[in-house]
Amino acid sequence: MDLIEPDWSLSDAQAFSTTRAGGVSLGPWAGLNLGSACGDDPAAVAENRRRLRKRLPSNPLWLKQVHGNRVIHARDWNADIEADAIWTDEPEQVLAILTADCLPLLLVDSTSGIVGAAHGGWRGLAADIPGRLVDAMPVAAEQLSAWIGPGIGAERYIVGESVQTAFRALNPELDCAFFTDDQGRIHCDLPRIARLLLASAGVSRIADGGLCTASDAERFYSYRRDGLCGRMATLIWRPSAE
Repeated sequence: MDLIEPDWSLSDAQAFSTTRAGGVSLGPWAGLNLGSACGDDPAAVAENRRRLRKRLPSNPLWLKQVHGNRVIHARDWNADIEADAIWTDEPEQVLAILTADCLPLLLVDSTSGIVGAAHGGWRGLAADIPGRLVDAMPVAAEQLSAWIGPGIGAERYIVGESVQTAFRALNPELDCAFFTDDQGRIHCDLPRIARLLLASAGVSRIADGGLCTASDAERFYSYRRDGLCGRMATLIWRPSAE
């Protein structure tokens, strides 16, 4: 597997994002597709998840992501729950976010080891899911460190005026994350929006991997680029004290 690890310089939390490498899926899902609801052969997805599990201390808590801003505690998780963010204070409990252009967002408190993860598509970001997750975690925001994993970059993310309007409604200052190219197309910088929302919630230590999923077809799935495609996973857990 080709795994991308965040720079947790202020934490011992374990985390990584997967890429397409290392799986058995074929066709438009070719590689390590970990999404069970994107049309791939269920047997292939099961094998891909089995391979991933070998690198984890426990089974991941997969969410039924719906592009909303609901945050849950891991103790309330079940396989059918609809939510786009989750946090836990239990060691070795693995949180998982599936993406194929949306941003995976990770949070960790280096003192307590509490960790959180969120699915940051434009709708979730426009509903301030970063701030909702920060508020839900029982630690001071200034104690948190954040990482923004691979997602679509501004050069490849062209949107309609309704997207820009939605972010203006949340906070007019987010207008700085949009620009119009020489063809009159509006571009949206989701990572910049995520950074601004995290900072507004009180998080000051924010790292951004700077990897654009739509720009690298060999390494990443991208719904915007390909339509039918697989999903990468971004996972985080707190190691056992032992």
